[in-house]
Amino acid sequence: MKDTQTQIEFRIRAYGRTELAQLYCPTLTPGAAYRKLRQWITLSPGLTARLETLGSGKSRTWTPAEVKEIVEALGEP
Repeated sequence: MKDTQTQIEFRIRAYGRTELAQLYCPTLTPGAAYRKLRQWITLSPGLTARLETLGSGKSRTWTPAEVKEIVEALGEP
């Protein structure tokens, strides 16, 4: 993510579920942002299956590999 005022680069790394969701939906509450991100993941063809292959759903944190899949499917936050 590049903020035009501060020029922050988005990095692929481990993110908490709501931490990443709030990068995608900064104006929503943490819970609403997470639900919205999960909806986008579900609607993205094949993304849920790819995340399950990587072990998604077993932790409250997305691994760098899972974050990479999400960003490749949805674009950078």
